Amino acid sequence: MIFFRFLAKVMNYIQNHFKAFLFLLIVFLVFNPFSSEVLRVPNLTTINLEGEISNIDNLLASIEKASLDANIKGVLLRVNSPGGALAPSIELSMAIKRLSSLKPVVAYASGSMTSGSYYASIWTQKIIANPGAFIGSIGVLFQAPNIEEFAKKIGISEQVITAGAYKQMGTFTRKWSEKERKALEELIEDAYALFVSDVANARGLKLEDAKEFADARVFIAQKAKEKGLIDAVGSLHVAQIELEKMAHVSEPIWAKPSEMELFLKELKGANIFSLLNLKSGLM
Repeated sequence: MIFFRFLAKVMNYIQNHFKAFLFLLIVFLVFNPFSSEVLRVPNLTTINLEGEISNIDNLLASIEKASLDANIKGVLLRVNSPGGALAPSIELSMAIKRLSSLKPVVAYASGSMTSGSYYASIWTQKIIANPGAFIGSIGVLFQAPNIEEFAKKIGISEQVITAGAYKQMGTFTRKWSEKERKALEELIEDAYALFVSDVANARGLKLEDAKEFADARVFIAQKAKEKGLIDAVGSLHVAQIELEKMAHVSEPIWAKPSEMELFLKELKGANIFSLLNLKSGLM
């Protein structure tokens, strides 16, 4: 019992002085005099495109940073994303196109490179995919529920004042009129035509063959290669080696997360016990 009371006091002390302890730990990690790793300037870097494409500010900042860094001779765009909103996907595509005009960029599909994430990748010099990766889904989707019947059942009705015939186009409170549906179809067709045209131009494909590669189907990597959507099927290592060759670096030095970045990533969501490798069940 004495041991457990002592241990409880120790843990209570650590918790009460957690901020000071954390500060000292961070200082040690930053200025660690015992680190054996020699500081070398990276000449290759990786940008990760993961998850749904919506807020792309951090990605754009990473692309801009890579484009301005004269030490970086090549960029690997590592993609595992189902896509997302059209406008951010196009913004990424244009940013990567600018980056590709300055230095070699290779895209690697580690899982999904579909819809908007494929759009973002088309202007890289080469696209390589994991054999099990999903590629494609070149299409545009717009959908909205119709809750009119449900609203009636619970006694809710709406009052709307609009100016402009199409101001309520896409509403979910009633069935769309035929006029609204045709306008939405025209909008989606225009967006789809833009998507297909950019893919065809970037990948050297023929617009008249669009039904073969751009009917919103998702392809396994090898079939995507046969359709001309990617250049090769291989591992992450293959993509890295390809970029190293394209960048003409005699000694490849890949940028890695700093010890601070790794520490903060580990710290996120962790409590004091997991940080210290202790179990809260000791008490």
